[in-house]
Amino acid sequence: MPQLFHVHPDNPQPRLLKQAAALLEQGDVLAVPTDSSYALVCHLDDKAAADQLRRIRGVDDKHHLTLLCRDLSELACYARVDNHQYRRIRAATPGAYTFILQASKEVPRRISHPSRKTIGLRMPDHKVLQMLLRLHPTPLLASTLIAPGDTLPLNDADEIRQRYQGRIAAVIDAGACPCEPTTVIDLTGPEPVLIRAGRGPLAVLGIV
Repeated sequence: MPQLFHVHPDNPQPRLLKQAAALLEQGDVLAVPTDSSYALVCHLDDKAAADQLRRIRGVDDKHHLTLLCRDLSELACYARVDNHQYRRIRAATPGAYTFILQASKEVPRRISHPSRKTIGLRMPDHKVLQMLLRLHPTPLLASTLIAPGDTLPLNDADEIRQRYQGRIAAVIDAGACPCEPTTVIDLTGPEPVLIRAGRGPLAVLGIV
């Protein structure tokens, strides 16, 4: 049975999140709450963990994975961001948005899109996840926790533990979080393109 970390949503206990970060460092996959829904996360530089994350989600290498970043400077390190893109991202972060951008050389090629060389990036607005990111040396590789064949993310820590026994190492439970995926915006072209409407409102990005 995956380990369960009960964490206070507003005043998360660093001791517990340090234990969770240690599991990520050793190559495990975790389920964590975000400001949109639960997500699967693993170490950015661990190929075996990234492969396991994809297997759990039932997606191939053409499915955009996301880097969860702690701030805008970290995001800009892992993506090629011009001034126009930066202004749009700054207006909507932190928040429930995933931005598709050209990956920088800091992103391992095996996790960017194989033909487009793009990656999803986001800065979540969730205190528990923000602390976990501060305790981890790099952004976390992530994907919304939607079971294969389902349309909505999983949102209950106990259900996640039951369904993913032997496949993930731990679940962080900080109470209920929303059950809606992020809004996904492709910023690689001259104008933003809506890929998926989700929890993040479009008005912030100037999209009608």
